[in-house]
Amino acid sequence: MLAEAGLRIDPGRFLRLVADAARKVSPPQPNPADYFSPVQRQVLTDVGLDLSAYDEQESDPRASTVAARAVFADSAFSVTDTARLLGIDTSRVRHRLKEGKLTGWKDKGWQLPAWQFSGSAALPGLDVVLRALPDDQPALMIAAFMNTPQSDLELDGKPVTPRQWLLAHGDPRMVADLASTLGTVA
Repeated sequence: MLAEAGLRIDPGRFLRLVADAARKVSPPQPNPADYFSPVQRQVLTDVGLDLSAYDEQESDPRASTVAARAVFADSAFSVTDTARLLGIDTSRVRHRLKEGKLTGWKDKGWQLPAWQFSGSAALPGLDVVLRALPDDQPALMIAAFMNTPQSDLELDGKPVTPRQWLLAHGDPRMVADLASTLGTVA
C-alpha cells in the first residue's frame, strides 16, 4: 500500500512514524464534555455540538490526522538534504530559514516540508507567502493550505492550489492574501 501511494519507506519505519505522530496528537478523550463547565456545555449543545462520550465501536477520528502527520514528516527534508537539493551550503539553508525564505520545524533537527520545493529550487514567490502566514499556524495546516485548490486562484478557468499557482508564476501576493487569513473566522 505504501508503494501504491508513492511512498518509498520501509513499513517498519512508517509504523514507527505513525506511532510517534499518534503520541503527538491529543490523547483520546472518551468524554469531551469533561473539558467544559456546565454553562459551557449548555452553550455548546445549544448550537448543535455533540459532546457525548466516545463510542468504542466508532473509528478513532484522530486516525486520518495521525496518518497525514506521519506522511508529512516522512516527506520532509533535513537541512543537509535541502542543501544538497538547492546546491548550497547547510549554513545558507539555516540562514534562509531564519530570514523566512524557507519554512520548517525543529524535531531532532530542522525538517523542511517538501511542498515548498520544485526541482532544485524553492517555489517562486515563496518568501512573500511565508511572510504573510500567521505565526500560530502548524506546519501541517500550512501544507494542507498550499496543496488544496483555492477558488480565488484559477488557471484556465479551474481552481488550483497555491503551490500550482506559484509554479505557474502567478502573483505571490494573491497567495499571501489568502494565507494571511489562515486560522481566522470569516
